[in-house]
Amino acid sequence: MRDDPYVITLVARATDGDQTAWDEIIERYSPLVWRIGLRYRLSPEDIADVGQKVWMLLVEKIGSLREPAALPGWLAKTTQNECLHVLGEARRHDHAELPPEDQMPTDHDTSLIEEEILLAERNAALRAALAELPHPCRELLSMMICDPPCKYEDISATLGMKMGSIGPLRARCLERIRRSPHLATIIRPRRGKG
Repeated sequence: MRDDPYVITLVARATDGDQTAWDEIIERYSPLVWRIGLRYRLSPEDIADVGQKVWMLLVEKIGSLREPAALPGWLAKTTQNECLHVLGEARRHDHAELPPEDQMPTDHDTSLIEEEILLAERNAALRAALAELPHPCRELLSMMICDPPCKYEDISATLGMKMGSIGPLRARCLERIRRSPHLATIIRPRRGKG
């Protein structure tokens, strides 16, 4: 992910003051900030405060990022530091008497944070790829991935298509997603095809 040209371009645009780029950065990486806050067992209010602090720090520091493609890592580390700050403040206010199961463990596995970064990158890329699909593809795939998935009969009735057309359309839609430039850094071409 460190060489993701899309992230590099996004950071450059945000550095130049492009509000759309800022909005996309926040939309793309807010789930990462939120999940890290949850991992630290912060309250929703504290996670919102941490997020606000992280975004404020990014506004101050974005122009000085040495590796723009490393933005997700910078956000994860900054979020982690802010979570620890919040926990430190909370511990000063009598949390030492909590039972052990309610206390935050002191060992924060960095590999878990790296997994969160990769997950955030994959999710953002997939959302971008889905957004580029034609409306019928987006509707069909959203009906098929809901929990529980819709039955073909329901999909047929909702979308006004024959049940025999659902599978082939699904295959075409998934192939369009696989070819999306947003997923180029995530999906590697399969060997032996061609």
